[in-house]
Amino acid sequence: MKDEKNPDRISDAAEPAGPPLRVLIVDNDQALAYTMEESLTKVGHPCTVATSGQEGARKIETDNFDIIVTDLMMNDVDGMEILNRARQALPDAQVIMVTGHATISRAVEAMQHGAFNFLEKPITPNKLRAVVEKAVESVRLKQQNTELQGRLDEKFGFEGIIYASDKMKQVIDRLKRIAPTDASVLITGESGTGKEVIAQALHQNSPRKGKRIVALNCAAVAENLVESELFGHVKGAYTDAVADRQGAFEYANGGTLFLDEIGDMPLPTQIKLLRVLEDGLITRVGDNKTTKVNVRMVSATNRSLEDAIKAGTFRNDLYFRLKVVTIHLPPLRERREDIVPLTDHFRRQFARRHHKTIKSVSPAATKRLYAYDWPGNVRQLRNAIDAMVVLDQDGILDVDDLPPELMDESFTPAATANIAGGGPLELVGKTMDDIERWAIEQTLTLTSGNREEAARILDIGARTLYRKLEKYQSGDDGGKQELATEE
Repeated sequence: MKDEKNPDRISDAAEPAGPPLRVLIVDNDQALAYTMEESLTKVGHPCTVATSGQEGARKIETDNFDIIVTDLMMNDVDGMEILNRARQALPDAQVIMVTGHATISRAVEAMQHGAFNFLEKPITPNKLRAVVEKAVESVRLKQQNTELQGRLDEKFGFEGIIYASDKMKQVIDRLKRIAPTDASVLITGESGTGKEVIAQALHQNSPRKGKRIVALNCAAVAENLVESELFGHVKGAYTDAVADRQGAFEYANGGTLFLDEIGDMPLPTQIKLLRVLEDGLITRVGDNKTTKVNVRMVSATNRSLEDAIKAGTFRNDLYFRLKVVTIHLPPLRERREDIVPLTDHFRRQFARRHHKTIKSVSPAATKRLYAYDWPGNVRQLRNAIDAMVVLDQDGILDVDDLPPELMDESFTPAATANIAGGGPLELVGKTMDDIERWAIEQTLTLTSGNREEAARILDIGARTLYRKLEKYQSGDDGGKQELATEE
């Protein structure tokens, strides 16, 4: 949807309500077909009628229906053929067969081939509505499951991880190779870079996705309770152990265990963890019985485990057992191309959460967001956009909505001196053509390739910008590398 004041700026449209479930009635007995239509329409089911099998098959091929009520015995195209056509063209639809007493056996056969149910003639309105209502419930449940899976994929699937930088593309490519395996993974990176999101994505794209992923932050649990949290305990194991309790390993059995801040795990617990990883057996605190577990281990740290090994606070053998495969998440300041798409993603997310209409982020605010170093990484950016959405009053996130650290007049976007292609200091002594090209490249990066937005920020006409891009791409700029932009 276009912003009326700024036609080149993209804004959010209101999310449409789900469409009502549509019913197709196929029967060459016209009187019965229209009687069924009237009966279902009265209780709110929009219906379409086809008075021959051939017409019904054509409608299935060219339109969308959620429920199909079809006569089993028809001269040209019978109900079994309607069922077959529906399974191919509308696999999520439910098919109800209408049959006479003599053909009940064929109706049962149709159910074995995927029909939802059958109705025996004569058909009463109540009987018809009851069967259709059950089909409606089945379709809605299927839709809810599909929507839920879509949300999981959007949140944790690789396609749902928001990025535009080459560095994150390399991370995702690596994840895609690792996810289908059972290899232990160590995720490294500064606080706030999204290590738990990556762990969730690994699990969601693995053969274990039907099982649990259990997360435990080793730094957030008291040192004397880490072992109990991991392995569980039996009643009476210590003062507060009033009942038997499963630990994270048992709870995640068959799935994935994610241990965050693994570098803060106490040394005695590290020894027991190593044994579990070696033989797959855990022992609850206060118990002598062992239990077999099967979990995939994913761990994360924002510390240098190599330094911890040198300091004697982390075991060398556990380190190599955990880091079968390592994934490093670069800080946000080293992948600035991700700031703009992440900002837009968070804008939409928090606008929905807070029931506000936020059309866009202004170019001035975008420049400040892009230039800031984000010491708290993606988590800090997320919290900043959340606060901006809450405080906004005019539907556009602007400089006046920025958090204090970005509104400070002393703030200077020094970070722009080191972004893709070099900074202003490196342009000293360059030609004006070189400087102009650098400005266009950086502004296109800032706008994620949106040329109209870039032209507005540069205060030049869109046609002028297009002409310069054609010049660069045709090689008229002295043989420099082609300028890569996104539509």
